[in-house]
Amino acid sequence: MPCPALPDGFDFTDPDLLHHRVPHPEFAELRRAEPVRWIPQTGNAAGFQDEGYWAVTRHADVKYVSTHPEIFSSYLNTAIIRFNEHIQRDSIDAQRLILLNMDPPEHTRVRQIVQRGFTPRSVRALEGRLRERARAIAAGARAHDGPFDFVTQVACELPLQAIAELIGVPQDDRAKIFDWSNKMIAYDDPEYAITAEVGAISAAELISYAMNMAAERKRCPAHDIVSTLVAAENEGNLNSDEFGFFVLMLSVAGNETTRNAITHGMHAFLTHPEQWELYKAERPATAAEEIVRWATPVVAFQRTATQDTELGGKLIRKGDRVGLFYASANHDPEVFDRPDLFDVTRDPNPHLGFGGGGPHFCLGKSLAVLEIDLIFNAVADAMPGLALVEDPRRLRSAWINGVKELRVSAT
Repeated sequence: MPCPALPDGFDFTDPDLLHHRVPHPEFAELRRAEPVRWIPQTGNAAGFQDEGYWAVTRHADVKYVSTHPEIFSSYLNTAIIRFNEHIQRDSIDAQRLILLNMDPPEHTRVRQIVQRGFTPRSVRALEGRLRERARAIAAGARAHDGPFDFVTQVACELPLQAIAELIGVPQDDRAKIFDWSNKMIAYDDPEYAITAEVGAISAAELISYAMNMAAERKRCPAHDIVSTLVAAENEGNLNSDEFGFFVLMLSVAGNETTRNAITHGMHAFLTHPEQWELYKAERPATAAEEIVRWATPVVAFQRTATQDTELGGKLIRKGDRVGLFYASANHDPEVFDRPDLFDVTRDPNPHLGFGGGGPHFCLGKSLAVLEIDLIFNAVADAMPGLALVEDPRRLRSAWINGVKELRVSAT
């Protein structure tokens, strides 16, 4: 096959790229001609003191890497594919305390503990309260006189309230969680003027908040997830440090990603009006999964090879970083019929928006699907005539498909 025609220096993790678009045409070119391709990086662009990474773009290859943690490690360089060029190595290594950046067997131990909070029974127990919250959020947005920002008024609210409900954070504190998590992931966007130092301070504040909560529950257990996860530490529960880093991960994985899926989903509905009409009439249970496939809020994570291996006909050397481009895998025509079509009745839908399987498959998938389903049902009931006012303003990021603002009108 001919080599893909990409411009010299093209880098899928360039924050300026995702600031404007997801590079679907370039992904398609790589899937066709060179599904595993070396992407050079000059200087210390990603913060790893190396020369680049392998871009993995086919669904089957992303899934293979995801399900072989003994060959492709999350621990060695973390799962974050690009930091800023000024980050110090010890700051990268400190993130190994987060579940996302662990390998088995430590990952297995911690995940077995925290998944107690995400059992089907735990999620079902939240459904009634979250349904009422979704309806209240939609009703509040409908009351606006004129255009409003869908991100701040609708999309961010239910994920924040769900996290607060799940782990017992007082609802009045959800704005703190929102602010801390925003600052942790917005270091590539100059509009926010967030430095690495500010991001680190925000992470420390969030961890401290969670650790204090854990300490309080140890002193006085309550009927909530925090007590379940931290009480009786010697019986295999989380210590206060581990709980702090778990909440840090949850604030991003359970907040930023779900709110961006909801925002992209609303934009997709408003730019595909026939799908919005179909959804309002039929409320298909398949809609949430298609919204996640279409949005793919995390464009890419990475792994690091623990040994020399072959992937997609290329020799991956021990120590090489490997980028898993979920946004590309979710548009792979070998897996999806007409992948560029937004179809809320798509079934089956084996997308990788929650990861490619394996040990790091999204712990909170069932909760995220529930939130997406509830909020779109509520919006369809309260604001069936919702209209797009302006194109979305996108987040400048190396790996998050984020939207900062989506102006809509309920009239």
